[in-house]
Amino acid sequence: MTQTVETLKSLTQTTFDSIEGYRKAAEKADSPALKNALNTRINDRATTLTKLNEALRSQGEEPITSSSALGSMHQAFLTITEAFEGGDEAAAERVEEGEEFLADKFRDALEDDANEIDVSVLNVIKSAYSEVREGEKFGNMIERAYA
Repeated sequence: MTQTVETLKSLTQTTFDSIEGYRKAAEKADSPALKNALNTRINDRATTLTKLNEALRSQGEEPITSSSALGSMHQAFLTITEAFEGGDEAAAERVEEGEEFLADKFRDALEDDANEIDVSVLNVIKSAYSEVREGEKFGNMIERAYA
């Protein structure tokens, strides 16, 4: 597997997992305004996932359509640990943590792997990273507001 495909698969999988994290956060949220904001972010992230999956297809790979084992394990752990918490604070903490992880993963790929990634795919990753940065800002904002 080329570095382009390896990096793209990893970023796409984590982006898919982040949508699942947003869904779980929206389920935990009490505030209608927070639920609405989280659902808006789900839609934005789904658009990013579509672009990443299209890039995977262009590389002859299958799109990512399910959570990763690591993502599922992480979600299960958070569900167990948050069983004693709830509401907007838990949702905000989940989103902020997930957004920070995803943004770091994109930053690392763009810093460490950029020279080994096909230019067309690199442009898709950079575009996706713009949306991911917005998600990171959103995570920070709701953590300040709800945590």
